[in-house]
Amino acid sequence: MEQRISLVTLGVADVARARAFYDALGWRAAKEGDADVVFYQAGGMVLSLYRRANLARDTHLPDAPTGFAAVSLAYNARTRAEVDAVHAEALAAGARELAPPCDAEWGGYHGHFADPDGHAWEIAWNPFFSLAEDGRISLPG
Repeated sequence: MEQRISLVTLGVADVARARAFYDALGWRAAKEGDADVVFYQAGGMVLSLYRRANLARDTHLPDAPTGFAAVSLAYNARTRAEVDAVHAEALAAGARELAPPCDAEWGGYHGHFADPDGHAWEIAWNPFFSLAEDGRISLPG
């Protein structure tokens, strides 16, 4: 198996509500999709919003609330100021603040919010990772 991730799927209770949130952040949905699924090109991968009941059925797992799923999505910013701006934009779009932007113990700057379905996002500026013009991240070394 190649070392890559092609698609991340978020199980959502209401696809239209979830799409409205991500659209409010300025994301543009692909033409593919329907009432049960929406796709967004996200750099070299795809983010999918899929009806939670369908995702549970597809994975053969129960559709039950899990609380913290021990997963966080991340958006790496180019500057500390961009962290503040994106965090504020997410809150204005309907996100719930989990932690306001602040200095991180690892030397960067970050904040956290949850989308309308509770999926945790980190907005971070990491001085040790470089971002290409198209947003692709590169690990040092």
